[in-house]
Amino acid sequence: MRTRSNLWGCVVVALLCASARAQTLEAKAIVQQAVTTELAANHDDQSHWRYRQNEAGGDSSIVVETESGAITRHVTESGQPASDATLAADNARIQKFIHDPGMQQKQRANGAHDDKSATELLNLMTQAFFWTVESETPETTTLAFQPDPSFHPPNMEARVMGAMTGTLVVDRAQHRICTMRGTMAHDVTMGFGILARIKQGSDFDVERRQVAPGYWQITETHVHIRGHALFFKTIGQQEDEVKTNFTLVPTGTSLEQAVELLNEAAK
Repeated sequence: MRTRSNLWGCVVVALLCASARAQTLEAKAIVQQAVTTELAANHDDQSHWRYRQNEAGGDSSIVVETESGAITRHVTESGQPASDATLAADNARIQKFIHDPGMQQKQRANGAHDDKSATELLNLMTQAFFWTVESETPETTTLAFQPDPSFHPPNMEARVMGAMTGTLVVDRAQHRICTMRGTMAHDVTMGFGILARIKQGSDFDVERRQVAPGYWQITETHVHIRGHALFFKTIGQQEDEVKTNFTLVPTGTSLEQAVELLNEAAK
Protein backbone atom coordinates (compact mmCIF):
# COMPACT_ATOMS: atom_id res chain seq x y z
CA MET A 1 0.00 0.00 0.00
CA ARG A 2 2.83 2.36 0.79
CA THR A 3 4.36 1.79 -2.63
CA ARG A 4 1.00 2.35 -4.31
CA SER A 5 0.45 5.54 -2.29
CA ASN A 6 3.88 6.79 -3.27
CA LEU A 7 3.08 6.02 -6.90
CA TRP A 8 -0.19 7.91 -6.81
CA GLY A 9 1.56 10.77 -5.03
CA CYS A 10 4.13 10.95 -7.81
CA VAL A 11 1.36 10.91 -10.41
CA VAL A 12 -0.47 13.76 -8.68
CA VAL A 13 2.72 15.81 -8.40
CA ALA A 14 3.54 15.16 -12.06
CA LEU A 15 0.03 16.25 -13.11
CA LEU A 16 0.25 19.40 -11.00
CA CYS A 17 3.66 20.24 -12.46
CA ALA A 18 2.37 19.63 -15.99
CA SER A 19 -0.64 21.85 -15.29
CA ALA A 20 1.61 24.60 -13.88
CA ARG A 21 3.87 24.43 -16.94
CA ALA A 22 0.86 24.61 -19.24
CA GLN A 23 -0.47 27.66 -17.38
CA THR A 24 2.95 29.33 -17.54
CA LEU A 25 3.19 28.67 -21.28
CA GLU A 26 -0.33 30.04 -21.78
CA ALA A 27 0.51 33.19 -19.83
CA LYS A 28 3.76 33.67 -21.72
CA ALA A 29 1.93 33.24 -25.04
CA ILE A 30 -0.54 35.99 -24.07
CA VAL A 31 2.36 38.31 -23.19
CA GLN A 32 4.25 37.49 -26.40
CA GLN A 33 1.16 38.19 -28.51
CA ALA A 34 0.69 41.54 -26.75
CA VAL A 35 4.37 42.43 -27.26
CA THR A 36 4.22 41.49 -30.95
CA THR A 37 1.05 43.55 -31.39
CA GLU A 38 2.56 46.59 -29.64
CA LEU A 39 5.75 46.47 -31.69
CA ALA A 40 3.83 46.16 -34.96
CA ALA A 41 1.49 49.00 -34.00
CA ASN A 42 4.39 51.24 -33.00
CA HIS A 43 6.18 50.53 -36.28
CA ASP A 44 3.12 51.45 -38.35
CA ASP A 45 1.88 54.38 -36.25
CA GLN A 46 2.81 57.73 -37.76
CA SER A 47 0.14 59.69 -35.88
CA HIS A 48 0.69 62.92 -33.95
CA TRP A 49 -1.50 64.31 -31.20
CA ARG A 50 -2.58 67.35 -29.26
CA TYR A 51 -3.31 66.62 -25.60
CA ARG A 52 -3.36 68.13 -22.14
CA GLN A 53 -0.58 67.03 -19.79
CA ASN A 54 -1.45 67.28 -16.08
CA GLU A 55 1.25 66.93 -13.44
CA ALA A 56 1.19 66.48 -9.67
CA GLY A 57 1.05 69.81 -7.88
CA GLY A 58 -1.43 71.41 -10.26
CA ASP A 59 0.80 72.24 -13.25
CA SER A 60 -0.67 71.49 -16.67
CA SER A 61 0.28 72.15 -20.29
CA ILE A 62 -0.98 71.68 -23.83
CA VAL A 63 1.30 69.61 -26.05
CA VAL A 64 1.12 69.54 -29.85
CA GLU A 65 3.16 66.97 -31.78
CA THR A 66 4.28 67.33 -35.39
CA GLU A 67 6.71 65.56 -37.73
CA SER A 68 9.28 68.25 -36.89
CA GLY A 69 8.87 67.99 -33.13
CA ALA A 70 6.54 68.79 -30.24
CA ILE A 71 5.80 72.15 -28.65
CA THR A 72 4.37 72.82 -25.20
CA ARG A 73 2.70 75.73 -23.43
CA HIS A 74 1.55 76.02 -19.82
CA VAL A 75 -2.12 76.25 -18.90
CA THR A 76 -1.90 76.22 -15.11
CA GLU A 77 0.73 76.54 -12.37
CA SER A 78 0.02 75.06 -8.93
CA GLY A 79 -3.65 74.89 -9.88
CA GLN A 80 -3.87 78.54 -10.94
CA PRO A 81 -3.85 80.03 -14.46
CA ALA A 82 -0.29 80.31 -15.77
CA SER A 83 1.23 83.75 -15.19
CA ASP A 84 1.95 86.20 -18.01
CA ALA A 85 5.66 85.76 -17.33
CA THR A 86 5.43 81.97 -17.71
CA LEU A 87 3.42 82.24 -20.93
CA ALA A 88 5.89 84.79 -22.32
CA ALA A 89 8.78 82.42 -21.52
CA ASP A 90 6.88 79.56 -23.18
CA ASN A 91 6.27 81.62 -26.32
CA ALA A 92 9.93 82.64 -26.52
CA ARG A 93 11.02 79.00 -26.14
CA ILE A 94 8.55 77.90 -28.82
CA GLN A 95 9.76 80.53 -31.30
CA LYS A 96 13.36 79.55 -30.66
CA PHE A 97 12.50 75.89 -31.25
CA ILE A 98 10.65 76.68 -34.49
CA HIS A 99 13.69 78.46 -35.92
CA ASP A 100 16.39 76.11 -34.61
CA PRO A 101 16.72 72.88 -36.64
CA GLY A 102 19.39 71.70 -34.19
CA MET A 103 16.91 71.78 -31.27
CA GLN A 104 14.36 69.93 -33.38
CA GLN A 105 16.88 67.26 -34.33
CA LYS A 106 17.96 66.81 -30.70
CA GLN A 107 14.34 66.32 -29.60
CA ARG A 108 13.73 63.77 -32.35
CA ALA A 109 16.97 61.94 -31.45
CA ASN A 110 15.92 61.76 -27.79
CA GLY A 111 12.54 60.40 -28.83
CA ALA A 112 14.15 57.80 -31.09
CA HIS A 113 16.44 56.73 -28.22
CA ASP A 114 13.45 56.32 -25.90
CA ASP A 115 11.59 54.31 -28.55
CA LYS A 116 14.63 52.06 -29.05
CA SER A 117 14.95 51.43 -25.32
CA ALA A 118 11.22 50.68 -25.01
CA THR A 119 11.42 48.24 -27.93
CA GLU A 120 14.40 46.43 -26.40
CA LEU A 121 12.67 46.11 -23.02
CA LEU A 122 9.42 44.90 -24.61
CA ASN A 123 11.36 42.20 -26.44
CA LEU A 124 12.84 41.01 -23.13
CA MET A 125 9.56 40.74 -21.22
CA THR A 126 8.94 37.05 -21.87
CA GLN A 127 12.57 36.26 -20.94
CA ALA A 128 12.87 38.41 -17.83
CA PHE A 129 9.88 37.07 -15.89
CA PHE A 130 7.84 34.09 -14.83
CA TRP A 131 4.26 34.78 -15.94
CA THR A 132 0.95 33.52 -14.55
CA VAL A 133 -2.66 34.40 -15.36
CA GLU A 134 -4.05 36.13 -12.26
CA SER A 135 -7.62 36.88 -13.39
CA GLU A 136 -9.80 37.39 -16.44
CA THR A 137 -12.84 39.43 -17.42
CA PRO A 138 -14.65 39.47 -20.78
CA GLU A 139 -12.52 42.51 -21.71
CA THR A 140 -9.10 41.97 -20.14
CA THR A 141 -6.60 39.42 -18.84
CA THR A 142 -4.49 40.29 -15.81
CA LEU A 143 -1.13 38.54 -15.58
CA ALA A 144 1.28 38.51 -12.65
CA PHE A 145 5.04 38.52 -13.16
CA GLN A 146 8.08 37.89 -11.00
CA PRO A 147 11.81 37.81 -11.79
CA ASP A 148 13.23 34.78 -13.58
CA PRO A 149 16.57 33.96 -11.86
CA SER A 150 17.93 32.52 -15.12
CA PHE A 151 17.52 35.86 -16.93
CA HIS A 152 20.81 37.54 -17.87
CA PRO A 153 20.09 41.26 -18.44
CA PRO A 154 22.17 42.88 -21.19
CA ASN A 155 22.26 46.37 -19.62
CA MET A 156 21.38 48.38 -16.51
CA GLU A 157 17.84 49.17 -17.72
CA ALA A 158 17.17 45.46 -18.22
CA ARG A 159 18.63 44.70 -14.77
CA VAL A 160 16.19 47.14 -13.19
CA MET A 161 13.25 45.74 -15.18
CA GLY A 162 14.25 42.16 -14.37
CA ALA A 163 14.14 42.86 -10.63
CA MET A 164 10.46 43.88 -10.72
CA THR A 165 7.37 42.04 -9.56
CA GLY A 166 3.94 43.22 -10.62
CA THR A 167 1.00 42.87 -12.98
CA LEU A 168 0.24 43.36 -16.66
CA VAL A 169 -3.29 43.94 -17.97
CA VAL A 170 -3.93 43.02 -21.62
CA ASP A 171 -6.97 43.92 -23.73
CA ARG A 172 -8.33 40.57 -24.93
CA ALA A 173 -9.94 41.81 -28.16
CA GLN A 174 -7.02 43.86 -29.51
CA HIS A 175 -4.11 42.24 -27.62
CA ARG A 176 -2.93 45.66 -26.45
CA ILE A 177 -1.24 46.43 -23.14
CA CYS A 178 -3.57 48.46 -20.91
CA THR A 179 -1.64 48.59 -17.65
CA MET A 180 1.78 47.64 -16.34
CA ARG A 181 2.62 48.02 -12.67
CA GLY A 182 5.85 46.96 -11.03
CA THR A 183 7.72 47.18 -7.74
CA MET A 184 11.41 46.54 -7.17
CA ALA A 185 11.65 43.18 -5.38
CA HIS A 186 15.20 43.94 -4.21
CA ASP A 187 17.94 46.53 -4.60
CA VAL A 188 19.72 46.62 -7.95
CA THR A 189 23.37 47.55 -7.57
CA MET A 190 26.28 48.32 -9.85
CA GLY A 191 29.89 48.21 -8.69
CA PHE A 192 28.88 46.75 -5.29
CA GLY A 193 26.48 49.65 -4.82
CA ILE A 194 29.21 52.29 -5.18
CA LEU A 195 28.39 53.24 -8.77
CA ALA A 196 24.63 52.79 -8.57
CA ARG A 197 21.86 51.43 -6.37
CA ILE A 198 18.16 51.45 -7.22
CA LYS A 199 16.32 50.71 -4.00
CA GLN A 200 13.82 48.00 -3.19
CA GLY A 201 10.27 49.36 -3.16
CA SER A 202 10.78 51.74 -6.08
CA ASP A 203 7.72 51.39 -8.27
CA PHE A 204 6.01 52.41 -11.48
CA ASP A 205 2.51 52.34 -12.99
CA VAL A 206 1.88 52.99 -16.68
CA GLU A 207 -1.70 53.20 -17.97
CA ARG A 208 -2.58 53.02 -21.68
CA ARG A 209 -5.96 53.54 -23.30
CA GLN A 210 -7.49 53.62 -26.76
CA VAL A 211 -7.85 57.35 -27.48
CA ALA A 212 -9.33 56.89 -30.97
CA PRO A 213 -10.31 53.77 -32.93
CA GLY A 214 -7.12 51.73 -33.36
CA TYR A 215 -4.93 54.28 -31.56
CA TRP A 216 -3.51 53.60 -28.10
CA GLN A 217 -1.56 56.13 -26.04
CA ILE A 218 -0.04 56.33 -22.56
CA THR A 219 -2.60 58.22 -20.48
CA GLU A 220 -0.98 57.98 -17.03
CA THR A 221 2.59 57.59 -15.82
CA HIS A 222 3.50 57.21 -12.15
CA VAL A 223 7.17 56.57 -11.37
CA HIS A 224 8.75 56.65 -7.92
CA ILE A 225 12.42 55.64 -7.95
CA ARG A 226 14.84 56.00 -5.05
CA GLY A 227 18.56 55.37 -4.99
CA HIS A 228 21.94 56.80 -5.92
CA ALA A 229 24.39 56.63 -8.80
CA LEU A 230 27.88 57.76 -9.72
CA PHE A 231 29.47 58.09 -6.29
CA PHE A 232 26.54 58.96 -4.05
CA LYS A 233 24.62 61.25 -6.39
CA THR A 234 20.99 60.85 -5.32
CA ILE A 235 18.48 59.53 -7.82
CA GLY A 236 15.05 61.08 -7.31
CA GLN A 237 12.75 60.33 -10.20
CA GLN A 238 9.26 61.16 -8.98
CA GLU A 239 6.79 61.47 -11.84
CA ASP A 240 3.01 61.64 -11.67
CA GLU A 241 1.53 62.62 -15.01
CA VAL A 242 -1.93 62.26 -16.56
CA LYS A 243 -2.72 62.99 -20.22
CA THR A 244 -6.23 63.85 -21.40
CA ASN A 245 -8.15 65.41 -24.32
CA PHE A 246 -6.33 63.61 -27.13
CA THR A 247 -6.99 65.02 -30.60
CA LEU A 248 -5.35 63.86 -33.83
CA VAL A 249 -3.06 66.44 -35.47
CA PRO A 250 -3.42 66.47 -39.27
CA THR A 251 -0.53 64.94 -41.23
CA GLY A 252 1.86 67.59 -42.54
CA THR A 253 1.10 70.12 -39.79
CA SER A 254 3.99 72.60 -39.51
CA LEU A 255 5.36 73.97 -36.24
CA GLU A 256 3.81 77.35 -37.09
CA GLN A 257 0.44 75.66 -37.51
CA ALA A 258 1.03 73.80 -34.25
CA VAL A 259 1.17 77.18 -32.51
CA GLU A 260 -2.32 77.88 -33.85
CA LEU A 261 -3.50 74.56 -32.40
CA LEU A 262 -2.00 75.57 -29.05
CA ASN A 263 -3.86 78.87 -29.20
CA GLU A 264 -7.07 77.09 -30.13
CA ALA A 265 -6.78 74.72 -27.15
CA ALA A 266 -6.15 77.64 -24.80
CA LYS A 267 -9.48 79.33 -25.62
